[in-house]
Amino acid sequence: MNWSPTREHALARLAEFLPAAGTTYAQRRNADDGPSASGRSNVSQLSPWLHAGVLGEAEVLEAVLAQHGPRAAEKFIAEVFWRIYFKGYLEQRPGVWDSYREGRDAALSAMEANAGLRKAYAEATEGRTGIAAFDVWARELAETGYLHNHARMWFASIWIFTLRLDWQLGADFFLRHLLDGDAASNTLSWRWVAGLHTRGKHYLAQADNIARYTAGRAGGPLTADGLAQDAEPLTEPHDHPRGLPDLPPPVTPAELGAPYALLLHDEAAHHAPLAAPLVQAAAPALVIGASRPQARSPGAVGLPARRFTEAAMTGGMAEAAAAFGCPAAVWQPGEPIEPLLAQAGIALLAVPYLPAGWTRDALAPGLAALAEQGRVVFLLGDLDRATWPLAKAGFFGVAKQIDALLGECGIGGG
Repeated sequence: MNWSPTREHALARLAEFLPAAGTTYAQRRNADDGPSASGRSNVSQLSPWLHAGVLGEAEVLEAVLAQHGPRAAEKFIAEVFWRIYFKGYLEQRPGVWDSYREGRDAALSAMEANAGLRKAYAEATEGRTGIAAFDVWARELAETGYLHNHARMWFASIWIFTLRLDWQLGADFFLRHLLDGDAASNTLSWRWVAGLHTRGKHYLAQADNIARYTAGRAGGPLTADGLAQDAEPLTEPHDHPRGLPDLPPPVTPAELGAPYALLLHDEAAHHAPLAAPLVQAAAPALVIGASRPQARSPGAVGLPARRFTEAAMTGGMAEAAAAFGCPAAVWQPGEPIEPLLAQAGIALLAVPYLPAGWTRDALAPGLAALAEQGRVVFLLGDLDRATWPLAKAGFFGVAKQIDALLGECGIGGG
């Protein structure tokens, strides 16, 4: 798989996958055929570009619907909405993310004080547990920055219920290595496997299930001996209150009438998916790039993930500057953004919405003063604005509204 972070490669991968996005995807999506050159044609593998904002969910849905229609592509459409649902769920419960970070830091401290835990953690993350399938996935993740979604579930289940390791350490391991290191999807998926997202409903990996869905791998099916057969779901001592913040309304031309700078960040590294909020406004006078991959974790971020994130930003800045005919500048970590604006004689900043998670943690403090002064305009796509309020509990609340949401947002493949 070519994981080049450019929009050109993202669109090429989307076009390559489109013929399989209908019934083929529905029938074959659970199979993990491995990372060979011809492997995984049954899934889109678009998540790295979607997370980085090089592609947008709306344009992916539009392309799929144009070729297959809503019923034939129902499973894939639902998968795209799972990503949006997770974002909306975490947006309404930012305390889930705060709790994860606190638990992760406590677990890291506990591991530093316990040689046995350090040994078990090293064996797991380096693929030396003796559980063949798990070890393959651990090495695959570190080497490539990607795992099939089904493999992520199996891996998390084995980590939690067979190896008995802290789930937050596993979620952190994923965030450090996944090209698509999305705070919402990753955190909530680990919580779902553990039995915390849907309370009392956990996921236990089964060896026969793993063998069945990995049979297409070049070396044959993966084995997973010694898995836990009976384990209780995890629990937590407190609930996470829900409250949807005031989401930014659609941007009007008047709001971006004065000279402004466009900020690109790690979840919005390209201007093209932002075209709808910007289409009627004047072009930005400056493009600012702010990549913060190190904000994913206190630990070292894997080389594939770091390279993808940083290159997506470099390419996105260059393409935006060329498209808008304006200069580009880098907002360096630890430095204020105000001088970049002052040097260009610009007061206003347009910022793609910062969702709950590590990107917000890294950038929001540096934008707070400008926001308080009314100098920040936040950009949020129609699909997120319409869907997030529905992510109150389980996915069903979103799933039953998918057709209506597509219609409301004008996404129909017509």
